[in-house]
Amino acid sequence: MKIIIVGDGKMGFALSQRLSDEGHDIVIIDNNPAVLRLSSNTQDVGCICGNGVDSDVQKEAGVPSADLLIAVTSQDEINIICCLIAKKLGAKHTIARVRSPEYGKTLLFMREELGLSLTVNPELAAAAEISRVLRFPSAMRVDFFAKGKVEMVEFKVPGGSPLTGLALRDLPGTLRVRVLVCAVQRDGQAFIPSGDFVLRTNDQVSITGTPPDISRFFKSCGLLTQKSRSVMIVGGGKTSYYLSGMLSEMGMQVKVLEANANRCAELSEALPKVMVINGDGSDREILQEEGIDETDALVALTGLDEENVVISMYALSRKVGKVITKINHISFGEILEKAGIDCVITPHRIAANRILRYVRGMQASLGSRIESLYRIINDQAEALEFRAQKEFRGIGIPLKDLKLKKELLVACILRDNKLIFPGGGDCIYERDSVIIITTRTGLDDLDDILQPGALSAGGVEKKVERTP
Repeated sequence: MKIIIVGDGKMGFALSQRLSDEGHDIVIIDNNPAVLRLSSNTQDVGCICGNGVDSDVQKEAGVPSADLLIAVTSQDEINIICCLIAKKLGAKHTIARVRSPEYGKTLLFMREELGLSLTVNPELAAAAEISRVLRFPSAMRVDFFAKGKVEMVEFKVPGGSPLTGLALRDLPGTLRVRVLVCAVQRDGQAFIPSGDFVLRTNDQVSITGTPPDISRFFKSCGLLTQKSRSVMIVGGGKTSYYLSGMLSEMGMQVKVLEANANRCAELSEALPKVMVINGDGSDREILQEEGIDETDALVALTGLDEENVVISMYALSRKVGKVITKINHISFGEILEKAGIDCVITPHRIAANRILRYVRGMQASLGSRIESLYRIINDQAEALEFRAQKEFRGIGIPLKDLKLKKELLVACILRDNKLIFPGGGDCIYERDSVIIITTRTGLDDLDDILQPGALSAGGVEKKVERTP
């Protein structure tokens, strides 16, 4: 597809990299020649230096014939105007990054009346992900499929865990709970494991199952499952605003530390249920005075990555149960891992994944479209949810008879609210929700799980009728 990206900041750069790697024709518009030079030198993209709200600049970039324009500058208003101009010029779809809470109530109007295909709020999306993790403190990440009926939880195997040395085929019998280990990262490498795979301490593991089974799994492993009751948030930016509101509605005690007195006044007025403290959260004495030793969780959300890392390291040294760190530069990943910080949130990557899901959906056929998409295991694998339609070529054929692509797992099938961990004799039927885990990228359609020619004239085509 032909895609135009307005804004070459962190989010724009991440998007252009992802989308160009998947074979799309990408043109970036930005008025900063230095950042465009970096994109041009490191990616296979076109670059136009100019103002994204200038119709002539958009025409030069090819907007009239574009399939999609994505506006992700730092200013909401510019993003909205860019999309309006693009629609007038003939762009088929438009996506705008809209971050300000003031626009929250008008997003539906923007989409319906102004012709926006999608609005994305990185800070709101990051807050939602953090709130899910705080409900499940042992997790590094929690994602949902099938409208919440299936969870995917990412965690690290701790020292002394009963999981250490356990082969995956023995897991159900040992722990007496039905979950599926669908991906593992070890020493920086991602695996789609077989039953022979043996877990080790410090493995980063992704499991799927129903919410009750996931809870039982963590209890069986001796890992903490109860949600955090008290949360300290350092930094009073947009993510903090959204997160504080979510957590207070969940019944948690929330304390926000913010150095700017004016911002404190704004937060206090907007969030009456939240305790807002005017203080420097990077100061150890202030953290101690405000009860870091008594809090269940700390979330570092200042505007500086380095500051968030230092605060998180100090919280870990004080034995805080759950520590979550926001970073904007993914290059810090190795440092964080060595420091023992395993729960990291990057807002622009979360938002980029949502846009990527939308793009995949645009490409998909009407028969089998993507309903959910998550990048897991430090972006080395994807978890995708498809809704199977009658057009899927593998309908009613046992999985053992389908020639599936390598590095791919049919993790589970949700049928009539029943979760199935499929074996070779199971089939995919119309209306099933099918969750696929793969280290491949670019799967747009359920048919993409099949090898080329897998169901050609000489292939297996014996179908099994669905049992009522």
